[in-house]
Amino acid sequence: MIAWEGSICGALNRLLQNVPDGDWICEFCVARKAGKNVELPWIPEGKKMRRTAREKLLSGELWAARIESLWREPNGVYWIKCRWYVIPEETTAGRQSHNLRRELYRTNHLSNIEMESVIRHCYVMNPREFGGAINDGDDVFYCEYEYDVRWHSFKRIADVIDADNNEEDGNDEVWKSSDDSGGDSEGDSDFDEEEIDALFSFQDIPIPELAANSRKGRIFGLHKIGVKKIPKHVRLHKPSNMESAKSMLLPTTLPKSLPCRTKEMEEISSFIEGAMCGEQCLGRCLYIHGVPGTGKTMTVLAVLRNLRVEVDAGRMQPYCFVEVNGLKLASPENIYRVIYEALSGHRVGWKKALNLLNERFSKGSNVGKEDNRPCILLVDELDLLLTRNQSVLYNILDWPTKPNSKLIVIGIANTMDLPEKLLPRISSRMGIQRLCFGPYNYQQLQEIISSRLKGIDVFEEQAIEFASRKVAAMSGDARRALEICRRAAEVADFRVEQLSQLSKTTSLTKACPKEKHFVSIDDIEAAIREIFQAPHIQIMKTSSRMSKIMLAAMVHELYRSGLGEVTFEKLATTINSLCSSNREAPPGRDTLLKVGFKLGECRIILLEEGLKHRFLKMQLNFPSEDVTFALKDCPEIPWLSKYL
Repeated sequence: MIAWEGSICGALNRLLQNVPDGDWICEFCVARKAGKNVELPWIPEGKKMRRTAREKLLSGELWAARIESLWREPNGVYWIKCRWYVIPEETTAGRQSHNLRRELYRTNHLSNIEMESVIRHCYVMNPREFGGAINDGDDVFYCEYEYDVRWHSFKRIADVIDADNNEEDGNDEVWKSSDDSGGDSEGDSDFDEEEIDALFSFQDIPIPELAANSRKGRIFGLHKIGVKKIPKHVRLHKPSNMESAKSMLLPTTLPKSLPCRTKEMEEISSFIEGAMCGEQCLGRCLYIHGVPGTGKTMTVLAVLRNLRVEVDAGRMQPYCFVEVNGLKLASPENIYRVIYEALSGHRVGWKKALNLLNERFSKGSNVGKEDNRPCILLVDELDLLLTRNQSVLYNILDWPTKPNSKLIVIGIANTMDLPEKLLPRISSRMGIQRLCFGPYNYQQLQEIISSRLKGIDVFEEQAIEFASRKVAAMSGDARRALEICRRAAEVADFRVEQLSQLSKTTSLTKACPKEKHFVSIDDIEAAIREIFQAPHIQIMKTSSRMSKIMLAAMVHELYRSGLGEVTFEKLATTINSLCSSNREAPPGRDTLLKVGFKLGECRIILLEEGLKHRFLKMQLNFPSEDVTFALKDCPEIPWLSKYL
């Protein structure tokens, strides 16, 4: 028999190297129970007591996470998207008497981290599974509730309703790994060498200034993760200039400053500051329109980022900000649920959310912790909220007109004359304040690309100017210009890699100085050919005469109305008008319908499923500049270039 209490001392790891004969009782445990002062054996310098991963997790030194997805970057590094778990001490309520020792809370916070941060596999089970997991090992934990890191509220996981498919999620899926290199084995020594801990900082999470049950003066929150020792070649890897350039040219990368939109930023800033004058907040609406890729949404977000600095400095009253994108809504009515959840932190159906929001903005009743603050609502892709009776747009634009709403609505769409297409009761509430974002010219595109590549000398100036002129001549879309430059950087990087491999395999061993490689005009041309010589562009070039006229009419209608979708009846009217103006025999409705179905089979356009051919909705499946590039120099129909 061996009598030892590991929770009192660690003597078993220090003294026993083999199983003793007969009975053995730990003398340190006996002395401590008797109330004597016990001095434990000293730990060698540079060593530390070995603890299991479970003990480190429950003491806040490691983190548990549920892996949602895994992918590999072009540079070969694996990344994961994970949902974090927290221990009760890291919540605002702290550890309560009903909390189990192995209990965790699942949070609603997701992060992207490198796969190198994963130590090993653990099991997080629901109450039923945890009750039967007696012999499932040490890395087994219990989870019954979800913790909201913003509103500091708890909700049973079985009651959490998914916003998309309304399915219950009461079971945690775990990631299975065959590599258990981070675990403890029987051959491990009694003491582990000191390891380097890497910390990941998450600044976008609202963490309380002092969490409950903080231990040893440390503040706990979702702001760090303990990891195993990262290999030296990974830890000391410094990205090259070409890799940094490709990273900065991603359209999703937010630049430090937004060039070429100073005037628009000043107008948006003055609009918001004018609505929030003094301690009052006047409900207002601002409509922003312009062709795609002109920086409408990014400009508004940059203005709000600057205003947040004013709020932190105390020069402006606090406000709450809600951003909604129409493309991410399953139906226009779901915008009520998204707005209410952002204000209150609770998930309800859209009908109940509409009633509560009406009380909030019409009567000034409280629905959340930030109700007394003004609210700035940014609705991107506003035209996608159109319904048959236009009730969704009416409610959103009617709320700012109420005396106690304190609501500022900023709508963004590509359609210039959207207010004129709405019902009079809606267009009157939208107001007269509009802001137009025109397409970028080549000087502005050149400045945008150069600002992102500031301090990274890998592009020739002529190459940037050439790409800017090409894009400005077609659409003025900044995203397309960044895409071309990034692809050119990849082409140049591949060319340099091929040259380096060729130099290693050749018999020439003369030492020659390394040349500094730049992205040249040839690389830009190769990227443009690759982008604009895709299979769908070749199909457009070789399509029939009437197919080309239909595609040109769809682009013309897109530029005229700003709406991506067009009905067959309206498109047929536009085609007849174009043909009559250019002495072309107008086709019949049956012919146009066959041409439309043919383009739909090739996936050049998207057709709505249904039998109502007259009101059949049609939409381009590719950017309009691809159609312009394919048909602008068509020798068969030269007059098409006037409408592209």
